[in-house]
Amino acid sequence: MACGFRRSIACQLSRVLDLPPENLIKSISAVPISKKEEVADFQLSVDSLLENNNGHSRPDMQVQATRLAEKLKCDTVVSEISTGQGTVNFKINRELLTKTVLQQVIEDGPKYGLKSELFSDLPQKKIVVEFSSPNVAKKFHVGHLRSTIIGNFIANLKEALGHQVTRINYLGDWGMQFGLLGTGFQLFGYEEKLQSNPLQHLFEVYVQVNKEAADDKSVAKSAREFFQRLELGDMQALALWQKFRDLSIEEYVRIYKRLGVHFDEYSGESFYREKSQEVLKLLDSKGLLQKTIKGTAVVDLSGNGDPSSICTVMRSDGTSLYATRDLAAAIDRMDKYHFDRMIYVTDKGQKKHFQQVFQLLQIMGYDWAERCQHVPFGVVQGMKTRRGDVTFLEDVLNEIQLRMLQNMASIKTTKELENPQETAERVGLAALIIQDFKGLLLSDYQFSWDRVFQSRGDTGVFLQYTHARLHSLEETFGCGYLNDCNTACLQEPQSVSILQHLLRFDEVLYRSSQDLQPRHIVSYLLTLSHLAAVAHKTLHVKDSPPEVAGARLHLFRAVRSVLANGMKLLGITPVTLTM
Repeated sequence: MACGFRRSIACQLSRVLDLPPENLIKSISAVPISKKEEVADFQLSVDSLLENNNGHSRPDMQVQATRLAEKLKCDTVVSEISTGQGTVNFKINRELLTKTVLQQVIEDGPKYGLKSELFSDLPQKKIVVEFSSPNVAKKFHVGHLRSTIIGNFIANLKEALGHQVTRINYLGDWGMQFGLLGTGFQLFGYEEKLQSNPLQHLFEVYVQVNKEAADDKSVAKSAREFFQRLELGDMQALALWQKFRDLSIEEYVRIYKRLGVHFDEYSGESFYREKSQEVLKLLDSKGLLQKTIKGTAVVDLSGNGDPSSICTVMRSDGTSLYATRDLAAAIDRMDKYHFDRMIYVTDKGQKKHFQQVFQLLQIMGYDWAERCQHVPFGVVQGMKTRRGDVTFLEDVLNEIQLRMLQNMASIKTTKELENPQETAERVGLAALIIQDFKGLLLSDYQFSWDRVFQSRGDTGVFLQYTHARLHSLEETFGCGYLNDCNTACLQEPQSVSILQHLLRFDEVLYRSSQDLQPRHIVSYLLTLSHLAAVAHKTLHVKDSPPEVAGARLHLFRAVRSVLANGMKLLGITPVTLTM
């Protein structure tokens, strides 16, 4: 894209440099807008053209840029060619820029930025994204919130780029904790409480049985025996486990609906309890399995006894472990989906686990292990409600809705809303997601309610507010004005800055598609909102001549459309009424 301008520049460069245009397209980048001066629209870094630039000093680069610029000519697309620090800069014909960008945004709709030449050679792939993955029979912990929203963003982005995406929620529904929970429920559980508030009651049982097991060895022994019965397929133990699982998923689906997240498959560790035994047999047949003095089975990934490279794959009683079940799950998914890439979204504490799983797959002979990728993220600190430290996601969602309703109640226009609760939740979620996505995913960050709900500055509330205000502008004036657009009416600096920024959207999407970081899109949308806020104050629609009003409405509609596209990729539902 950038509306075909990049390709047009690449074609002219290819004639001078004797290189195919395809080789040049990704070297031509949109120039970030500047508050101080009007900048060129695109630039070519001479550095990027030289395969081995170690021998070239900066002055050399400048000379190269000047020589190259002298060989190029302005045409119907490029109105000005200049040089910067080792760059050749291109300014697009202003009227063509205005007309093409606005036309393209409206025509492409939700595909704007995705139909770019940057993505033209992108092969369509089968992609599996495993994310969220809470532990069954426990309330949805806030620790799983980041996995949920990051995984949802990655799946959204991959789908938007035309890949075939399968979203998997791999539930923690097996393991020793079920031995504890099964034993705990037999000791302290109540059927009525389980039916009325399942996850709360199971959480209470789990806390109580853990305390008892720490003090009473017979409780810990019962828990191990219960899990062993599960692994052996005992009908009574399985029936109780199934009940816990079904009730938990029911609760989770309700919370995912509030988050606007969906899954194609609810899987779980339990699916692989039998297949994990096949994994152990395969490891054994390859001579990789070693028994320890304690009776556990391990694999030495270093081959030389390095303790840090020992991976335990079986307990002493023969039951499976997390790593074994993950191996079985990966093999099963390759058989089922024939994926080109499988992405696991979990916190950075599991980095070593996934390194070991991928390495185990390799030494088992699965060369597709290199298609598996772990996207790690940091932890959120200081997430508290007014009642103190918060553990559960639903408490956070309720707090968000409550605080947002209180904020909105102080604004007169809130009365116009048909469903203030829903709007409050959507705005609140945007606030939460934007605060989370502003930095590097790997970074830990300090959560702040005050920062989250600011309506000015770089916040999700400001994004939603901008979108709603632009939507209101369309509703008020749109019908009579949006038939035709005289692009000559959009040559003010504020208009040009917005058009230049809209031009960069494909590049931002490309960057996020490369490193799977949402912060590029967040930063872009916040800048677009600030540009729109400035333009809204100075480029009036009301009382302007019809031709001018129509052109400005076209511009604001393009901004709103791109804002909505970007927010949806991030997992945010745009609100459409003034708050």
